Amino acid sequence: MEILQHIWGSTPEGEAIILYTMRNSRGSEVRLCNIGASVVAVSFADRDGRIDDVALGYRDAASYIGDGAASGKSVGRVAGRIARGRMTVDGEEYRLETNNGRNHLHGGSKGFANLPWESRVEGNRVVFSLLSPDGDQGYPGELAVEAVYDFDDEDSLEVTYLARSSRTTAVNLTNHLYWNLAGEGSGRTILDHELQLNCSKALEMDAEQIPTGRLIDVAGTPLDFTSFRRFGDDIESEFNHIRDFRGYDHCFAVDGWRKNILGEVGQLRCPATGRRVDILSSQPAAVVYTGNWLAGGCPVTKSGTRYDDYAGVAIECQGFSDAVNHPEFPSIILPAGELYCQKIVFRLGTYR
Repeated sequence: MEILQHIWGSTPEGEAIILYTMRNSRGSEVRLCNIGASVVAVSFADRDGRIDDVALGYRDAASYIGDGAASGKSVGRVAGRIARGRMTVDGEEYRLETNNGRNHLHGGSKGFANLPWESRVEGNRVVFSLLSPDGDQGYPGELAVEAVYDFDDEDSLEVTYLARSSRTTAVNLTNHLYWNLAGEGSGRTILDHELQLNCSKALEMDAEQIPTGRLIDVAGTPLDFTSFRRFGDDIESEFNHIRDFRGYDHCFAVDGWRKNILGEVGQLRCPATGRRVDILSSQPAAVVYTGNWLAGGCPVTKSGTRYDDYAGVAIECQGFSDAVNHPEFPSIILPAGELYCQKIVFRLGTYR
């Protein structure tokens, strides 16, 4: 494994933006950036041996600061929406920024995705670290966070999130990598991509994309990805607000989830190129977001264009959406002094 690093640019405050390139013996590459502890490129071969970059991203380093799509970024303190920006921890109510209509999204406008992280190379891995002060974006506790990236010669990308807080707080970290297995610059959407999930239930959502608290059976519905389903087949369905959301932006419960155990979430594949990504996680849920609002909101891309809606799909392994307000969901509360440790694994490959 070879890891290269160089200064890619700088923030408006003059801090260095660093680009890391992890290259394995197959010629596959993963590129990382310290703004948001981001994945900015993933390149591997299709069924015919052609290597392409399959992760959405931007041409310039500065474009990673404040992008609405949070492309490839580590999102927190709490990924997803918190209803009305309110949560109760240890009997005390906290009010958070409402940066998505009436709701709080992805840790707020100054959440982890838009901050420069400290970074270093440790052997064959890249480690990003961040210290979030007590009261940051309204959250209690000083939180020390690490995002650790490992990439091996078998084309397996592993993301490990670690955190420890001085006070009991809420933590739900994920990576917001958008995949287009036809190639980032192919001009194709992901509507012909196929997804299989080991998820027989999904959260019922209201019109503001907040869970009602009810888990629904997906069998026979447009949310049924228990066998491979094309995104484009039901992207305009009215079921569970798919049309209202302009596509999929739904939270699925992973079957057989056990706390702190890495389990198989599913597989994303592209019939046109034969590329596939097997997804594993220690988290209880996966949010599937088909890039419904990418058009007009992204900076100039790596391929020198602008992304259209559905240019990429994010499979965000995380805790249940709005879990802080639903005691029936698996808890995302981190007690003071305890270690938060969650893993996401993307195994890259092909199929015939």
